[in-house]
Amino acid sequence: MFDELISQLRQGAGLSTAQIGLAVSHLIEEQVSPEAKADFLTALASKGETASEIAAFAHELREKSIPPPLDAETRQREILDVCGTGGDRLNTFNISTTVALVAASAEVTVAKHGNRAITSQSGSADVLEALGIPVDLTPEQAAHSLRDHHFAFFFAPKYHPAYKHIGQARKICADRGQRTIFNFLGPLLNPARPSAQLVGVPDPKLCEPIAQVLQLLGVRRGMVVSGCAGNATLDELSTLGENTIAEFYQDRGFTLSVTSPDGFPLLPATLADLQGGNRETNARIVRALLEGKERGPKRDAVLLNSGAALFIAGKTRSLLEGWDMAAELIDSGKSAAKLKALSTVRC
Repeated sequence: MFDELISQLRQGAGLSTAQIGLAVSHLIEEQVSPEAKADFLTALASKGETASEIAAFAHELREKSIPPPLDAETRQREILDVCGTGGDRLNTFNISTTVALVAASAEVTVAKHGNRAITSQSGSADVLEALGIPVDLTPEQAAHSLRDHHFAFFFAPKYHPAYKHIGQARKICADRGQRTIFNFLGPLLNPARPSAQLVGVPDPKLCEPIAQVLQLLGVRRGMVVSGCAGNATLDELSTLGENTIAEFYQDRGFTLSVTSPDGFPLLPATLADLQGGNRETNARIVRALLEGKERGPKRDAVLLNSGAALFIAGKTRSLLEGWDMAAELIDSGKSAAKLKALSTVRC
């Protein structure tokens, strides 16, 4: 089957929804060789994945995930995820994880989907664990935490058992220097099915198609961002240069823009000012930020991205208003209190 699909892809032809369903069933099948899976993923990437293809893959894989049993009241809230695809390899501290905690301190319901480090020294699971926040909750425990504490971490391997038979094929592709569709899929597979998402991507060209994918998956409010930092590109909003932003709200079409952060009260900074380290180092950075002890460029990065998260969650009317709210949440002690409360949640 893969041979036929690979031939089709190499001729530049796209895949139908039915073909993608069949491909996913083979990708997660233990009996199919990793080499065949890698050849298929390589051919798909070489053709270039369309928004509809990415959405179909995400839909198929989400259907095979383990859903948390959210109660009706929680489901009716605006549920936010803040997540980057990773892959910028710039070793910044855990900006999106810090932003998720700030948003939760504003009583936004935050379903944080993530994993351990793959292309960095500290993934979201690593830094949360170092902060004392449990990352190995059962689906039932995560649902309760989301309801009662407005925050829960959904550790990807726990919710996506089908992935265990894809890992070797991804490694083969990585060894070839070949990215695959799975480089995009992480933020799209949140088992809590968030209604609002702030997604960071390491290439401005991905903003528009990933925004289209979020709409196709039923997200009501979304923003996909990619920020410039000199010659590098962040999978976050950047305080160091222009940002490409694709955004949409409810059923309205998305808008694509390139904007400067000059309207915000930013301190002079370089990429080196945003550097992180291992999980313990990043946990110290996050704690200092949430406790209001870090007042430099790292705080600016958190405030800018928190402003976007609070806006997407419907808490504010603009990013600048969101910046001010985030600063107040930190300076009032609410963000530190949320961190302390979450560290008391036990599996």
